[in-house]
Amino acid sequence: MASEHDEGGSGPVAAPQDGATATAATPDPKTAAAIAAAEAAGPQNGETVRVDSWIWAVRLIKTRSLGATACRGGHVRVNGERVKPAYALRVGDEVRLRHEGRERVVVVKRLIRKRVGAPVAVQCYVDNSPPPPPREAVAPAGIRDRGAGRPTKRDRREMDRLRGLEGLSSSRRDAGSRP
Repeated sequence: MASEHDEGGSGPVAAPQDGATATAATPDPKTAAAIAAAEAAGPQNGETVRVDSWIWAVRLIKTRSLGATACRGGHVRVNGERVKPAYALRVGDEVRLRHEGRERVVVVKRLIRKRVGAPVAVQCYVDNSPPPPPREAVAPAGIRDRGAGRPTKRDRREMDRLRGLEGLSSSRRDAGSRP
């Protein structure tokens, strides 16, 4: 960012040229106000925040009790070490969280105690997580017309064939015919 005291600048910074706006570099006023409120509610210089509270505040976990449970279960690591829920988190720490079948790797940029909105929460950490695994293509369940009754054996076999389970139904027949 340029200021009045930078090298070669004796006056105020010139306005952007060619239609660019100054708001492109700064967040919108609502987000800026939320960031200011989060910083005011955050710890003062030198203070720390509990790791379970922080992962809840930046919306990595839905509830603080889930954060504490994840810490006790060994699913939260700070700088490579398993931590308890009351571990004192500092700026620059790397937090690894295994949650809902995915590993999140974040570096702490800002400490906050209170839960904030998603746009503000994203600015409190640097996300170095690997991309989520691709979702498996699952065929939708057979949708039947209302009042059509239970599916017949023929209908069930057709649905199994559509789902790719035709080998399963033939193994059922084989198992049922054996003594």
